[in-house]
Amino acid sequence: MPVTFPDFPLPDADRCVKCALCLPHCPTWRETRHEGESPRGRIALMQGFASGALDITPRLAAHLDHCLGCRACEAVCPAEVPYGKLIDAAHAVLERHGQRDSWLARVFAWWLRGVARLRVLHGLLWLAQRSGAFGVAARMSAPLARLTRLMPALTAPVSRRALYPAADAARGDVSLFLGCIARLTEPGVSDAAIAVLNAAGYNVHVPMGQACCGALDQHAGRNREAARLAARNLAAFGTGSAPVLSSASGCGATLAEYARLSDAGTAADFSARHHDLGAFLATEAALERVRFRAWPATVVLHEPCTLRNVLKTGQHTLTLLQRVPELKIVTLPANLGCCGAAGSYLLNQPDMADRLGARTAEAVLAARPAALITSNVGCAMHLAASLSRHGQPLPVVHPVQVLARQLPL
Repeated sequence: MPVTFPDFPLPDADRCVKCALCLPHCPTWRETRHEGESPRGRIALMQGFASGALDITPRLAAHLDHCLGCRACEAVCPAEVPYGKLIDAAHAVLERHGQRDSWLARVFAWWLRGVARLRVLHGLLWLAQRSGAFGVAARMSAPLARLTRLMPALTAPVSRRALYPAADAARGDVSLFLGCIARLTEPGVSDAAIAVLNAAGYNVHVPMGQACCGALDQHAGRNREAARLAARNLAAFGTGSAPVLSSASGCGATLAEYARLSDAGTAADFSARHHDLGAFLATEAALERVRFRAWPATVVLHEPCTLRNVLKTGQHTLTLLQRVPELKIVTLPANLGCCGAAGSYLLNQPDMADRLGARTAEAVLAARPAALITSNVGCAMHLAASLSRHGQPLPVVHPVQVLARQLPL
């Protein structure tokens, strides 16, 4: 008897008419020209195992695992096939059948799930960098060597307050989502977000019970763990009307779709309250009264896939940076596609990740910029490593860090 999967959303997959309009937008198809590495090819494989026509083999799983989840195909699909939902569901099936992501990605995700664990991990990694233990770890295995190369210089763990009041009369309240990897590698982004929001007149609340958004588990098919993290965040942020702001676009894409992870009645309301930090600030009238200091420099703006294809707020980042006088902003070509970071993809699929990262790095360096600007923590780590491999390291910073540095003295 063939094995079928009644929980797989086969009707959504059947909406794909195999028209091939998505192919030119798929990074792995452009690299390989292999049908199994295309969106419609992967959907055909999903339809095959979901209907019992195909067995789940390592070869089939590999084609699905090679997908970056950039959702560029979804953005251009005339049939509006929910590809992100499909690939996550496929990974859940693979997970149940023992086709899991790499051991390093699983271990890393375990550490990131708990707030206490995250603080311990932060301290251990910080000490390892300072003591030279990273060099020892790099010699133990290739995956650990890759992780040490991706990790930027860490600062000591910091404790956050629950409230950062506006300097002047407050015009409102917002809640800030910190993320997990960003707490380790980009604590300065949260500092900058608080500074700019305070300057715009907002009291910034930082709920202490918040956890990882669940994206790493969601995209690896670990639905139970992702749902637990969603429940913790829903409880931590509670109900109300105060906007929930996230600075990392990968987190934001998951927070905006919490109804897919949780059947709680508050999930949809939470997602409606969520805003990408850059989009919120770009449309914030109070920020217009802030006279940012000039920065006479050229920077390259990188638009993460999650910002472009899921949140669809990439244009706001450019608007936001244009508030800084004398700043020349170069945008990357729209057809460049995914940089290859894609959450844990940069650990699970290093060869393809590095090929795509190298292409993005070359486009960045062609502009001879003073810095690279991106709103995604994974992209920041991956592209910083790619630029270093090209022998031309650049500062890689978040848009809100640019604003914070140019605030009036």
